[in-house]
Amino acid sequence: MPHRTTNYFHLHLISDATGETLITVARAAAAQYTAMAPVEHMHPLVRSGKQLDRVLTEIESTPGIVLYTLLEKDLAERLEKTCRELGVPCLSIMGPVLNLFQAYLGGEAKPRVGAQHVLNAEYFKRIDALNYTMLHDDGQHIDDMEEADVVLVGVSRTSKTPTSIYLANRGVKTANFPLVPGVPVPAKLESLAQPLVVGLTASPERIVQIRQNRLLGLHAEHAAEDYVDRHAVAAEIAQARKLCGKHNWPIIDVTRRSIEETAAEVMALLVARRRTAAG
Repeated sequence: MPHRTTNYFHLHLISDATGETLITVARAAAAQYTAMAPVEHMHPLVRSGKQLDRVLTEIESTPGIVLYTLLEKDLAERLEKTCRELGVPCLSIMGPVLNLFQAYLGGEAKPRVGAQHVLNAEYFKRIDALNYTMLHDDGQHIDDMEEADVVLVGVSRTSKTPTSIYLANRGVKTANFPLVPGVPVPAKLESLAQPLVVGLTASPERIVQIRQNRLLGLHAEHAAEDYVDRHAVAAEIAQARKLCGKHNWPIIDVTRRSIEETAAEVMALLVARRRTAAG
């Protein structure tokens, strides 16, 4: 069977801030080309002519696609001009969006480098949510779980912790609780009123695969046979679904979902719940 060949291309990401916006957009676009893989050249905090000089030298030596978020007009114009001379494609990620805002809102935007990272109330809300989530991971501190916005429940290896952290980074105070075979669920969990409780589940095959990989990583292949037995895992999942059904907790199947997709679904459920409560 012939090996599939992956072709590579250079991708220059130039930002006057951290570059998070660029990375997100660029990787979403690159993911559509499965036979091509980018060699990323990240250039954050480019705010002076000297810093741009180094970037231009690198673009000249490794030409490829150039994406940027430079709000300083002189720097952006110089980058565009050099890219035209080198014959490499160059695009401002923020430009078209800012133009649209200007057309609709009128007036010109005042350039504020790194404005999305200002230490405002929203920022501190995210920090507070992250602190809460770290303290309430894996069933810890159940006594004050009523203060959570969201509580995720599910059997082992259903991505509860990473989903919790992702939600916390969006300002959602998230706790998670593991459903373990033979261990009764605390009455406090079943009686939660304020938080949105969401069950995470997956196919038995997927959970077994993840658990086997985890045991291999821990060099504990022979530990807890029921942990990776398909029938035992299926029984765990059925019991978890039964618990969620008993309390009317929504269930999300994470078998083919990324952490981001699972978190987006939880956020949609939370918004709908708050809307219903407000109505």
